[in-house]
Amino acid sequence: MEGSTPQPGSLEERVVDALRTVFDPEIPVNIYELGLVYDIRIEESRDVFVRMTLTSPHCPEAEALPGYVRRAIEEIPEVRSAEIEIVWDPPWSPDRMSEAAKLELGFL
Repeated sequence: MEGSTPQPGSLEERVVDALRTVFDPEIPVNIYELGLVYDIRIEESRDVFVRMTLTSPHCPEAEALPGYVRRAIEEIPEVRSAEIEIVWDPPWSPDRMSEAAKLELGFL
């Protein structure tokens, strides 16, 4: 998934769109544009697996954010279930942000 562009109208694109509705509570940018999502895997069964990180292990929403992500994905009618895995390797850095996020936050 990393570096790839989902096909228009595909389930993967709808998952990405759902991820764009979830915002980091401390930063006014969605988790997808922040580069917090490392991998999206969609099984034939329509189970979705997301591997992601947080901006910091000390994020105050560390417990709640995966639930927000899961619920956003499971609102897609074609999705059977969603599982979110939080990982710390590789660690997140501002270099992972999209250009839109960097512009929004004044990095460009």
